[in-house]
Amino acid sequence: MNRKQRIEQRLDSELNPMHLEVTDESHMHNVPPGAESHFKVLVVSDAFDSERLVGRHRRINALLNDELSGGMHALAIHAWTPQEWFEKGGGGAPESPQCQGGTKKSVET
Repeated sequence: MNRKQRIEQRLDSELNPMHLEVTDESHMHNVPPGAESHFKVLVVSDAFDSERLVGRHRRINALLNDELSGGMHALAIHAWTPQEWFEKGGGGAPESPQCQGGTKKSVET
């Protein structure tokens, strides 16, 4: 099972979402092919009804702690209630910004 599948399985089993998208965005960054290091999640769940945004993010980070401590470098989180999702048109997660290059600096010897 790859990292994307593990993330999907964990969030699905713990949050019972009505909509879940997990996107591997590693290819948009300066990492080796197959790195599985940068992900974006959109989770729409009734479980968020009484939680503020920061609580939702903390909850997802806690659920994915093993992945975050095991090589996943970045996680973009969009955690919405069904009402919030419908108000946004029921579409997908917002587009992620382009990578700024980070370690793409050339080194002269």
